[in-house]
Amino acid sequence: MAAEKDIIVALELATTSIRAIAGQRMPDGTMQVLAFAEENAANCIRKGIIDNIDKTTQTISRVLGAIGLQLGQTISRVYVGLGGQSLHSVHNRIQRTFTEKTQISNGLIDQLMDTNRGVVYTNSEILEVIPQEYKIGNRAVPDTDIVGMQIEQMEANFLNIIARNSLAENIENCVNGAGCEIAELLITPLTLGDSLLSASEKRSGCALVDLGADTTTISVYTNNILRKLVVIPMGSHNATIDIACCLKIENEEAESMKIKYGRAWLEDYETAKNNILQLSHDRETNESCLCEIIEARYEEILHNVWAQIEEDSEKLTSGVIFTGGGAQIRFFNEAFKQVNKRDKQIRVVKGMPVDICMTSSTYIPDNGRTNSILSLLLHGDQNCVINNVEPEKKAEPQETPEENNPVPDTTADTGKQDNNPPAQLEEEETGIEDKENETKKNKRSFWNPFWQTIKNALTDEEE
Repeated sequence: MAAEKDIIVALELATTSIRAIAGQRMPDGTMQVLAFAEENAANCIRKGIIDNIDKTTQTISRVLGAIGLQLGQTISRVYVGLGGQSLHSVHNRIQRTFTEKTQISNGLIDQLMDTNRGVVYTNSEILEVIPQEYKIGNRAVPDTDIVGMQIEQMEANFLNIIARNSLAENIENCVNGAGCEIAELLITPLTLGDSLLSASEKRSGCALVDLGADTTTISVYTNNILRKLVVIPMGSHNATIDIACCLKIENEEAESMKIKYGRAWLEDYETAKNNILQLSHDRETNESCLCEIIEARYEEILHNVWAQIEEDSEKLTSGVIFTGGGAQIRFFNEAFKQVNKRDKQIRVVKGMPVDICMTSSTYIPDNGRTNSILSLLLHGDQNCVINNVEPEKKAEPQETPEENNPVPDTTADTGKQDNNPPAQLEEEETGIEDKENETKKNKRSFWNPFWQTIKNALTDEEE
């Protein structure tokens, strides 16, 4: 775990923007956000995958530079999230049969893990392995209870999280090109699940759906274990493009109208028809037309989401939890209920993870889009800046023996400061007394002859 004074920096390569954030762990375990910066990445990243390495490198450099200016520090390393269209899970099963009863040991479990890691996927690599249950006969046993059991045959099940080979390599090249090292590559959907879902929700069963701009990521949990991870190559930006094409306006104007007037589900079409909306070039449309475009695209996205979780829907006691900027649109819950035709529990995450606190000088838009990068920040445990030390104090001059043992000030009554050392004062006073005595002596020696003459004359008269 990071020390209190360590500063952690996280980087998210999202489709619409590249974001960086810095925070510091507080004594109570919460993470205080110290700096935040983002820049448009529409020409750099496509569906979560780096499309232009040079532009991405330059954007990362500017974003991390902005963080460094806010902190007054130099960023040396960052935690980076992995996501995007190519990320998904694959189940793998390994069976073992023994000639005689064998006791399961940690070494045997490690051998099964190594065998699973050795599986080769075309143009893809294994990023993470999530052990599932082991089967002993017809009985499913958690991996925590299997060591020490006597068996003749067994079955090990693993969930491999894989992505295309170039995903991590391109990210590493861009971060290194920006002058930083990667502290750790984190799988964003896993960190998001740890930050937004409670242990009870994972245990009782739930689906976490992150509805982003170009992709929608679905994570299914039961018995506190991840069972499925899939990425759908569609998101809220598809609705923006539909609006721009149908109404013949620019994407920026379409996005603004979607945020201001958009609804994922529209019940009262008659009322919406009377609400006139102004378009560019002195044109207009009505709210019902806009919402019909949005509703059609959201219906398609949510049908794809339901197709991925319907098989496990009976196990999802805690329902479906939505996050991401695309899920913040009005009447989103009603739109999903129209798709699954069930009154299952549906929750849209509002606000930030509970372990995040803000400084008064730092602003982060609370629109659901930053939950992914906040979850990356919460998982950091290494210092990511250099010069993260207090300035060295200048050495104070050593005191002289006289300064260590000062003589009491005898001039305090007069208000004058005596700058002469005591020894010098004694010498000067002695010299003054000698001069006065010498002067008196000289005066006496000068008058002695006269006094002697007068004395002799008086003596002669008496005789």
